[in-house]
Amino acid sequence: MTAPSRPEPADTTAGLQLDAYLPYRLSVASNAVSRLIARAYEDRFGLTIPQWRLMCVLAEGGASSPAAIVGRTGMDKVTVSRAAHGLLQRRLVERADNHADARSHLLALSPEGRALYVEIAPLALAYEAALIAGLAPDEVAMMKRLLLRLQSAAAALAGDNPTGEAPRRREA
Repeated sequence: MTAPSRPEPADTTAGLQLDAYLPYRLSVASNAVSRLIARAYEDRFGLTIPQWRLMCVLAEGGASSPAAIVGRTGMDKVTVSRAAHGLLQRRLVERADNHADARSHLLALSPEGRALYVEIAPLALAYEAALIAGLAPDEVAMMKRLLLRLQSAAAALAGDNPTGEAPRRREA
C-alpha cells in the first residue's frame, strides 16, 4: 500500500462544518468515552487513564521500557513518565535496569499492580460491553478495522513509523 501524500488545502467555499468533520467527531467520542471510564478508575481505584493504560501494556507484554510504552500507547514521553512515577509511588510497578540499553530502564507490574489489574480488567470489559451493546458484532469488527486504518493513515501522513521508532530523515 502506498503512503498517502500530504493533502492540498480543500476548497473553502463549501465551508467546514465542525459536527460533520471526522477528526472532530473522533476526538469528541474519544473524550466522552475516556471521561466516563476515567471517573470509574479514579473514583474506585485512584488511577488516571494514562496509569491504567501503562498497567495494561505491562500486564499484556511484561516488562517494557518507557520508549516501548510510548510507541504502544501513543502517549507522549511526559505522560508516560508521570504515569510511571505515580504507579511507582504506589508500588504498583517496579523499575529495573535495562541490560539491553543502559540509558533506559524497564517497568513491570509489581504483585500489587498485577492484583489491581486483575480486579479492574473485568470492569473495563463491562464498560466496553455497555458501550457497544447497541452495535452488531460485525459493526464492532468493522469499526475496529476502520479505526486501525485511520490510525495508519494518520501515521503515514505525519511521517511516523508504525513500529513506534523515530521516523528516518528524508533526503531532499
